[in-house]
This record gives sequence, structure tokens and C-alpha cells, in this order.
Amino acid sequence: MEYRDFTAKTVDEAITQACLDLGVTSDRLDYSVIQEPSNGFLGIGSKPAIIRARERMPEAEQAISKKEPAAAGKEAVRQEAAVKEEKKEAAPKEEKKIITSDEIEKRAQAAAAKAKSEGRTEETPRPRRQEENRERRGRKGDRAEGRKKAGEFRANREEPQAKPVHHEPSRPKPERVVKERNDEEAAELIKTAEEFLTGVFESMKIKVSIQSEYDKAEGSVNCTFDGEEMGLLIGKRGQTLDSLQYLTSLVVNKNTDDYVRVKLDTEDYRSRRADTLNNLARNISYKVKRSHRPVALEPMNPYERRIIHSALQNNRFVETYSEGEEPYRHVVVAPKR
Repeated sequence: MEYRDFTAKTVDEAITQACLDLGVTSDRLDYSVIQEPSNGFLGIGSKPAIIRARERMPEAEQAISKKEPAAAGKEAVRQEAAVKEEKKEAAPKEEKKIITSDEIEKRAQAAAAKAKSEGRTEETPRPRRQEENRERRGRKGDRAEGRKKAGEFRANREEPQAKPVHHEPSRPKPERVVKERNDEEAAELIKTAEEFLTGVFESMKIKVSIQSEYDKAEGSVNCTFDGEEMGLLIGKRGQTLDSLQYLTSLVVNKNTDDYVRVKLDTEDYRSRRADTLNNLARNISYKVKRSHRPVALEPMNPYERRIIHSALQNNRFVETYSEGEEPYRHVVVAPKR
């Protein structure tokens, strides 16, 4: 009995289908799995299960069916060998012709006489390796000649010189004119900042105590935080603290005529960050002085860039300027020309 293919969602369902179609039980089914089922990605590229099955024959019939192909195969091999042997015997034997040295000399003389009669001079045959070496030397000579001509062309051609790009060194901003405010106006600014910050901390479920004051000399609202999870407020390199400071500044300056600075700090982070940036500026200036190459620093906010500019504004060997757009604007330390 020949094999038949059966398809279903799973292998078990395919076996059941084969048993129903062939009218046999599963113990009398001879099958092999052709393809395992696959669900694919989101239903795309799914594949069903495929088996190849037939009714299992009794053991005696199986033994006979196994012996018959083997005997038939041996008989076919025997017949093929006999046919090859008959063809080999029937084929005429070829006699090998031996060429002597005299025959080779006669052929060479005949070829020379033919070339002479046709007006061609006989050339002494060169070994193949010599011919290849000569061709290789010729190619190298052509390449050398080409490079020489290209060099002469570049030397004679007038190349336009790139114009040097000069950056104006950054200078500190002029002093800001601070508007005088009375105690009531300062208290109102502090109240606005603390109300906003308290709401943010309550949403973050963080317990923070806020100490605020108004600096009349700089015209700024300074807020200092104290609590247990201050590292969460600072963030990586002060990014969270800077973002919170920016939002608070927007809220405070919403109803004011002139700009009021807002400074947020915790655990003396601003002072420690300023010391770190000053040390960085000095180290980078030494590096630029030795290498005579500009060095671009990582992106910084305006407050931190101002620290770098102020630290190197009086340096005799380097100058600083800012490049890029926010929030990727950064400081470049370059040697003075």
C-alpha cells in the first residue's frame, strides 16, 4: 500500500485524520512526520503539520516486501555489470603509438622549413615563466608612468586653498540689571516656587523639606532641599535637578515683568559640580596646549558652560567657544592662534 500525505493543524490531528481515511487504528498506522507545525509571528508565516502515512502491513508481508527490493536491486546490479563487461570485450583495443626522438627531430625540421618558406623568422621559444615576468614588468612600468603623469598634473594644477574658520572666543555676558523688589514681592515669588515644588514632590511621593530665600543682589530665588532620597532629585550629572529648576523658573516668571533667576540645590551639589568643572577646564587646557588641537566637551547646560568659559577666559594659550544647538550645545577648547 502506498504512502499518502495528511495535513492538519497539529501532528495528533493529522494522525487522527489518517486513521479515519485509512480505516485503521493508530497502532496499525505506519507514518512519518514531514513538517512540524509552526505558529509564525502574529499569525504570519504559520505552517500546518504534514505526515506521510499508510496502513501497517503484517510482519510476514513486511519481510517479503523488504526482501523483494533487495533481491531486485542485486539482480539489477548483476545485469549492469554483465552489460559493461560485454561492451568492454566488444570495444577494439587501441594501439599505443610511441614517438621516438628521430620523429621529434624530423617534425622540428619540417616546421622550420615551413616557416622559412613563408618568410617568417623562427623565434627561439621562451619559457612560460620568462614571458610572464616580462609582461609583469611591462605592467609595472605602465603604472609607474601613470603615477608620474598624475603627480605632474597635480603639481601643475592650482588647488584652491580652504579658508580658515575663525571662532570668536566666548566672553562673559554683561552684568544683568537687577530690579529692586520689596519684601512682599520677594515673599510672593518664594511662595509661588514652593507651592509648585511641593506639588511635584507629593506627586513623586518624596518627603522633602524646602528652605527658600530671595537674593536681592542677584535677583534670584534660591531653594535648598533636604531629605532622604536626594540622589533621585539630582539625577545623572544633575539632569533631573536642572529640569526641575527650568520648570520652576517658568512658573515663577509667568506673571513677572522682568526675568527672575531660580536656583535649586541639594547636598551642596552645585558647589561640588562647579569644582569638578573647574578642574576639568584646567586639565583640558593643558591637553590642548600640548597637542595644539581643539577638544570638544560633552553637552552642558548654559550654567555649566558659563563655568568653563569663566575658568579659561584669562588663559594665555587657549580660548573657548560654544557650538551646536540645545540640548546638545557644548564647549570647544581650542589653542589660540
